[in-house]
Amino acid sequence: MSSKAIIGSEEWIGLNELRIPFVKARVDSGAKTSSLHAVNIEAYKKGSQAWVNFDVFPIQNDGKRKVRCEAMVVDKRVVKSSSGNREERYVIRTMMTLHEKSWPIELTLTNRDSMGYRMLLGREAMQSRLIVDPSESFLGGKVDESIAMKAYDQGKRQQPGLRIGLLASNQKLYSNRRIIEAAEQRGHHIEFYNIRQCFMKLDASTPQIHYRGGDSIEALDAVIPRIRPAQTFYACALLRLFESLGVFCLNTSESIIQSRDKLFSLQLLLSKGVQIPTTGFASSPLDTNDLIEMVGGSPLIVKLLEGTQGKGVVLAETKKAAESVINAFKSLNANILVQEFIKEADGKDIRCFVIDGKVVAAMQRTAPAGEFRANIHLGGTSSIIRATAEERKLAIKATKAMGLSVAGVDIIRSASGPLVLEVNSSPGLEGIEAATQKDIAQLMIQSIERKCNYNRPAPD
Repeated sequence: MSSKAIIGSEEWIGLNELRIPFVKARVDSGAKTSSLHAVNIEAYKKGSQAWVNFDVFPIQNDGKRKVRCEAMVVDKRVVKSSSGNREERYVIRTMMTLHEKSWPIELTLTNRDSMGYRMLLGREAMQSRLIVDPSESFLGGKVDESIAMKAYDQGKRQQPGLRIGLLASNQKLYSNRRIIEAAEQRGHHIEFYNIRQCFMKLDASTPQIHYRGGDSIEALDAVIPRIRPAQTFYACALLRLFESLGVFCLNTSESIIQSRDKLFSLQLLLSKGVQIPTTGFASSPLDTNDLIEMVGGSPLIVKLLEGTQGKGVVLAETKKAAESVINAFKSLNANILVQEFIKEADGKDIRCFVIDGKVVAAMQRTAPAGEFRANIHLGGTSSIIRATAEERKLAIKATKAMGLSVAGVDIIRSASGPLVLEVNSSPGLEGIEAATQKDIAQLMIQSIERKCNYNRPAPD
């Protein structure tokens, strides 16, 4: 026992045969096999032996520093991830250095962009050598991130790709970080622009968009809008100017405005034959009783037109409660929708992520105990699910009705079939990437490449 080294729950690992001197790893004795973040994996033959080339971006949230690796394949395995996903992976063997000692380990290659660490150290690599103290970190040696980054500077990518602007509010949000990272990994130059710090020059000859400090935003090939509901008006005004300047916008200003107007979006969905829960809308409190009966009576859902992420949504379980809630909102001059309550959904809905007319991922969201809203922001949970053909068709139809290229479509299962609850023009990536282990951010960048007719250079 004394001959074994003690390590913490996270450690800096060296994989020198792969030219990776520093990579931060999550130590997980619950996982059998270790895994390494790898993209652009290409299999080939050396004689009769299978080999792989692959790219590693060893620093988390940094898509500029890249190491091109090659290794002999020792196996191909179906691995079940922590989210329940099954994936066939290449397995390689390489030397690992920790605590100034080196020994061979097996690594599966997979895209770990949605995970917190570029490497996972499993129990097979630790057997007979290491003991884990989960309360500690970096017992094998602390490495300053600046030193780790400097070690890869010669592999820092020169970006000949597209010039992309990310128009959003908070650069640190998971979705925005992932989009920036995915764009950089695919060789593009991407800049973050805070919506509130952009301003416009409207001029017949030289219209311009300026950013803080007065610099003009020029020569962009594409813009990715990630817009908070409260900023819809101003952000869409910016997008209209980008569009007039010939910049491709992943979602257009018109499609975002349509999706953000809850009443108009429901009318659009119905006009395209998309099924929705029975919904009522009225201006006068005198119509409250008729409104309640219109949607099948109580229990029913009352929604503020301006509400987001489950906020401003109330379940009225009795007619009296429904009357009170509706009249209270109307006394505040708030615009509301009244919608039938789908009891058989049992606090669950399905989020389909649609890109360019295709459902690329789907997850099921389940409301926490005592709650009817299946929203992760409210404590709900997510899990992978295979949407039915009818649900995928409905999600695609709803996205097209809004005119969106990228959307999150929320669907609820009712006794009469799937119904669309909402179409989100700036869907979050964290929940669906974690649930499905799919690199949604990279799929969004690939969509821009197709729309901008960009031919990506072959890997080094």
